[in-house]
Amino acid sequence: MNASPKPLPLLGYADRLSIRPGETIGFKVSSVSDKPFIARLFRSICADPNPAGQGIVEEDASAYFAPETVDSVKRPFYPGSYGVTKADIEAAPSQSVVLEAIVFPTLRSERAQSILTCGPLDLHLDRAGAATLGLGPDTVSTDEPLKLRHWCKIEASITAQDIAIRQTPLGRSYDGPVERRFPNASSLPYLSGPVLVAARLTGGRAGRHFNGKIEAPSLTVDGQTIAAWDFSRAIPTTTGVALSGPDLRLVNFPARAMTGAAWDGSEMNWNHKPDHYAAVHFHEDDIYDFGWETDFSFTVPDDMPSGIYVMRLECEGHHDAIPFFVCAPSGKPRAKLCVLVSTFTYAIYGNHARPDYDPSWQNRVRAWGAYPHNPAEYRQYGLSTYNYHSDGSGICHASHHRPLFNLRPGYLTFGATPCSGLRHFQADSHLISWLHAKDMDYDLVTDLELHKEGVDAIRGYKAVTTATHPEYHTEETLNALRDYRDGGGHLLYLGGNGFYWRIAVHSENESLLEIRRAEDGIRAWAAEPGEYYNAFDGTYGGLWRRNGRAPQALVGVGFAAQGEFYGHPYRRVCTDPAYDWVFEGIADDVIGDFGFSGNGAAGFELDHMDRHIGTPENAVLIATSATHGNAFMLAPEEQLTHLTNLSGVSASEAMRADMVMFDVPGGGSVFSAGSITFCGSLPWNGFENNVSRLLENVLRRRLS
Repeated sequence: MNASPKPLPLLGYADRLSIRPGETIGFKVSSVSDKPFIARLFRSICADPNPAGQGIVEEDASAYFAPETVDSVKRPFYPGSYGVTKADIEAAPSQSVVLEAIVFPTLRSERAQSILTCGPLDLHLDRAGAATLGLGPDTVSTDEPLKLRHWCKIEASITAQDIAIRQTPLGRSYDGPVERRFPNASSLPYLSGPVLVAARLTGGRAGRHFNGKIEAPSLTVDGQTIAAWDFSRAIPTTTGVALSGPDLRLVNFPARAMTGAAWDGSEMNWNHKPDHYAAVHFHEDDIYDFGWETDFSFTVPDDMPSGIYVMRLECEGHHDAIPFFVCAPSGKPRAKLCVLVSTFTYAIYGNHARPDYDPSWQNRVRAWGAYPHNPAEYRQYGLSTYNYHSDGSGICHASHHRPLFNLRPGYLTFGATPCSGLRHFQADSHLISWLHAKDMDYDLVTDLELHKEGVDAIRGYKAVTTATHPEYHTEETLNALRDYRDGGGHLLYLGGNGFYWRIAVHSENESLLEIRRAEDGIRAWAAEPGEYYNAFDGTYGGLWRRNGRAPQALVGVGFAAQGEFYGHPYRRVCTDPAYDWVFEGIADDVIGDFGFSGNGAAGFELDHMDRHIGTPENAVLIATSATHGNAFMLAPEEQLTHLTNLSGVSASEAMRADMVMFDVPGGGSVFSAGSITFCGSLPWNGFENNVSRLLENVLRRRLS
């Protein structure tokens, strides 16, 4: 893992992203100063720092939270996943001690990597990658490095006569076993304390983390197994179930439902053959929940409006800003309109260190007064599911229980584009600022409320709208939106690449999300064969389209193409007088040839209609975008060969954003923009433009 030489002096996070009146949110802060920090509350209206637009706009909210002075505490965090017994063991061997494990190493390291440890015993791979047993200060090794990404059984035994270490390659290996024996000049070790898997305790802290999969670790004393675990059991949990001895507590959420040494491709679903999925993948850089203590808290008063709020921290010239989202009271809407905040997507992208990041971006950051810190420069704080672990495996877990740099007002995703260069939270503020400019009341709800409460979370609203990028969803959130629409609600989808990936929420920690990037889709990494099913809930991961729920069936359009952060205009194609009201006040057929996101309303990630996979027959194409250059490509699930694609038209024709509308039985309706940059055009020219007018026409009609 690449540690940054520049630790941040003031940094924090909240224990929740969304909250309702009467509920309490806790803020956890690390401050290196010996002076207290000050916390102040603001309401966020616009998080775009671009001086060509509004800039960052926030309203003082001290009426709800008086500024508070809080003592500074420097809080550490400890990356690396491992297992530790929930109770200590104690044994006084008289004849023998045996340690065993089946391992699948994935990384060479400049340090030892512990596999199974207890007291003075440390079964590990040495710096060369050979199986080694440490016995206090002494070590014995096979002196034969294990092959990376190959299964191997490791056994170490201690008797009064000798110490033996043996490694036996498994599966399709051309290597034979290697064994070394050495005379034992010491007495058998007394064992007392916890047993650790994939790490070793040093000074009370776990270290020497193992990178790779471990299966069937066990510790035997005088012929009796006193500790052994079966990782094929209780896969959705953080418990390593013991066959003997105490259970393991799995720390920092290592990946489960991983193919083990027995996996032969005969079953892809771990629910059906769990014994083929008896391995856990540990990483030295797993870090999802910092576990910091709460420094101060805030209970939302009943009269506080629903909206986006920011707790700003300041100490000796250092600053941080922690956003959170206040929803209306459960079952008591305060507005006709509800905005869905895509917090699942925010967390999945949390701390995305982009491969195209360049330090020169900081020039714009300084010029605009934008948020200064980028995850690419602070990797030690944990990366996103769009990045890789140090061993090259894709990161499949995400959480907001840690500081997320790109969930900050003023953060720039793209620092060298001829526009604001925003995504996610900051880009979504274009819609929020537009609602304020148009004096439209709204409530917020987040993905978590939809997931936990279903359609009840949005029942009673005349209209529900997404913002720019509602990409990641659970079955529960999709069901809630479908049921709202089919129950007479008006659903607006104002983004692109929405409702795309299936995720799961951990039953023991609702902040923790899982993504398996299975076959197909534009993927930051590819899940290993056999590892397409989520560990958290046992469902098939990957695209919702591959789960039989293409976005077209919900909102009429679905992801089709992606390109550089560049936008084009739409062109009106609907001439049916029944839809003239949509274009009232708009004289030109060209719509959105401007914007703060990509300089055009139809850009970057585009959705199109496809009746074959779900677009309703009564869906009306209102407008569509022109053929796209700028390095656009069809999504892999759309492409068949280098000559053909599922649309049956040329690739350039298929790479388009379709703006559609349709009604559903029961009085509900859908409006979809089909582009991730649509909302970026709303604030243009002081909110007076044809994209703004079109959305205002649609939304006011639906809210009336």
